[in-house]
Amino acid sequence: MSSAPLLSAGAPGHGSGVIAAEGQERPPRSSWPGRAVDTEEAWAQLRFAAPMILTSISYYGIPLVSVMFSGHLGDVQLAGATLGNSWATVTGYAFVTGLSGGLETLCGQAYGARQYRMLGLYLQSSLIMSAAVSVLISVLWCFTEPLLLFLRQDPEVSRAAAEFVQPQVPGLFAFAFLQCLLRYLQMQSVVVPLVVCSAAPLALHVALVHLLVNVIGMGLAGASAAISATFWVSCLMLLVYVLRSEVFGETWKGFSTEAFRYVLPSVKLAAPSAVMVCLEIWAFELLVLVAGLLPNSAVSTSLIAMCSSTEAIAFMITYGFSAAVSTRVSNEIGAGNVDKAKHAVSVTMKLSVPLSISFALLLAFGHDLWASLFSGSSRIVSEFAAITPLMIISMMLDSTQGVLSGVSRGCGWQHLGAMTNLVAYYFVGLPLAILFAFKLKFYTKGLWAGLICGLACQAASLLVITVRTKWTKIAEATQEEKANYVA
Repeated sequence: MSSAPLLSAGAPGHGSGVIAAEGQERPPRSSWPGRAVDTEEAWAQLRFAAPMILTSISYYGIPLVSVMFSGHLGDVQLAGATLGNSWATVTGYAFVTGLSGGLETLCGQAYGARQYRMLGLYLQSSLIMSAAVSVLISVLWCFTEPLLLFLRQDPEVSRAAAEFVQPQVPGLFAFAFLQCLLRYLQMQSVVVPLVVCSAAPLALHVALVHLLVNVIGMGLAGASAAISATFWVSCLMLLVYVLRSEVFGETWKGFSTEAFRYVLPSVKLAAPSAVMVCLEIWAFELLVLVAGLLPNSAVSTSLIAMCSSTEAIAFMITYGFSAAVSTRVSNEIGAGNVDKAKHAVSVTMKLSVPLSISFALLLAFGHDLWASLFSGSSRIVSEFAAITPLMIISMMLDSTQGVLSGVSRGCGWQHLGAMTNLVAYYFVGLPLAILFAFKLKFYTKGLWAGLICGLACQAASLLVITVRTKWTKIAEATQEEKANYVA
């Protein structure tokens, strides 16, 4: 299990140069010619992004596998598992994932500033905060059925959804802790173990779901309980790795009551980070609900759900680069290397362009094949083909904003990101989607066109914020905190 940092800015015992494959330190990047600098930075980010992409896909696949097994139990069970999975994501998993985003600023900048002990304290403070929030979410999940009935969902499906959600309460705590550990490792550029601790549990999960659902016959409860068990396996694997590995000798000094002092600073960054993530996810979920109000709602809802799933899968690739630029920016700002932070942003944006073009080409030439994986209906396949040009535009915009959101987390602009998402989706995107779909009668195309307007607003706003950033002031503030820490 490799644990060598891929990006070594501020690594214990090393300077700010990139470590060569044979373990020897190369000259600092600033002494290299421009083209070589770009190549080296791009290669470092690609090595970082690839494991993060695989990790993201593995964790996405765990609940998806349970939903797929549930679908073989019957139509009501499939509908309940799908609704329950959306409910769990919107009210729980998305929120705790967003909360961990504060560590991308705190741990990333502390690592770059060589305040290694602070990483362990920030991790513990985030674990405390995540545990408290998970208790509140667990109470909410206990009332899943009455809440879904209040939202006018089908009674039988609501009951099945509650049966799918409630056994995941233990898994919510594991997932929340898992996200904190993931950010802790990510900010030290230790990413290969993340693949092992996500892919292996995913493989185990397939066997476990089969055992609980098909062999023992536990139905939806078994499919859901398997999610909790798998998340705990992954969480414990990562925890054991952190506690036993010598790599974290300087960043993990054991559990300390001092961590309680840093809960408030963690909350100040985690809360807007959670809002930032949730506002975006909620907008996509609301779009699916609105599609149910259109004429021929069965086709409209299926189509928008397919589009949302396609967008989510594409974004997993982007997320790898988003995590890479977040890590690079926070590390370099913490180390006081403003120019390197800006250069990392530039390189990531350049990498995102061919990535977006690749998505566009794959969808343009393979939309019928892709749609047929979701539905055997020729009408839905045809409708998806008609909306594909809009999908291409939205995926390219989503790729851009995903990278820029990573810059926001690295710099500590979560509050700006949250405000941007609020305006972009809820004051621009969704109102225009409703206008285009219902008033102008563009229906599903209108819904997605409105979302594109929101994505464009989001990407443009984040780009302006990034371009107009006073990078030097951010670095000076971090260095001041470093001086206080040393004192």
